[in-house]
Amino acid sequence: MRASSLRGLAPSKPVPAGPRRLASALLAVAALACAQPSLADMAKIRQSGTLKVAVYKSLPPFSTAAGNPLPGIDVALAKALSKQMGLAVSLLPFDGDENMSDDLRNMVWRGHYLGYGPADVMLHVPVDRAFMRANDKALIFAPYHREMFVLVHDRERVSEVRQLGDLAGQATGAEAGSAGANALLSGAQGALRDKVKIYAGPDETLRALFAGEIAAAMVTRSQYESALKAAGQSAARFAAVDVASPLLPARGWAIGMAVKSDESELAESLQNALDAIRRSGELQQIFAQYGVSLQTP
Repeated sequence: MRASSLRGLAPSKPVPAGPRRLASALLAVAALACAQPSLADMAKIRQSGTLKVAVYKSLPPFSTAAGNPLPGIDVALAKALSKQMGLAVSLLPFDGDENMSDDLRNMVWRGHYLGYGPADVMLHVPVDRAFMRANDKALIFAPYHREMFVLVHDRERVSEVRQLGDLAGQATGAEAGSAGANALLSGAQGALRDKVKIYAGPDETLRALFAGEIAAAMVTRSQYESALKAAGQSAARFAAVDVASPLLPARGWAIGMAVKSDESELAESLQNALDAIRRSGELQQIFAQYGVSLQTP
């Protein structure tokens, strides 16, 4: 019973000494429970020998919807963290909900209403102060990479791009519903809108760029670098530039992980594991495997 469930009781007559002592004891136990971090889940994890890690189902190059075993940077990171902690890994791939706060609820601190989750830890969570304050039921920590949108343009079509207006009259592309698509549609006072092509995902967007169907694409740096390697394309033909847009974060955003807010021991263990694989160079190797340059958070 929480202390709040006892506060506000106003009996119409004095409470006998026995119940008063019981109420006082319950209040003391509740206060102690609130003050101490929960160690129960960490003990259960150690006992089970397995770390349950939530990863997005389709977020290339961090995870993909296809493949057995599931490929991606976050998948490899989950395995590396678990191994460093002396645990096996159990992946919980999931489809993103309407927003990331919903994802934290479903995969970190409560579980999905259909009975899926929660996991012990969720990867690819923005390490942002405002977002953290708005989601205080999750402990967000351990940034491992900095992501950002870039404009990738075909040098054979447009030799140089310094601002979005330089793409006037050229076909461009982005993933449906992404911040990159919004930036293109509103860029240069809407001058690019009629030439913007919207694709189902970043892979489709970049395939169109590599095939010469569009002159430029607004994607994340990791999406571009991984697709470039997978397609065997020459980097000399394309340029990835940072262009200003009020709809895009100027310095990108750090990505880390999240556990339940009271799981401080688990968070510490994960942070130590991340620090270890970063020092050993394994983290950089994981990113390099997918052609992605690890960016300091």
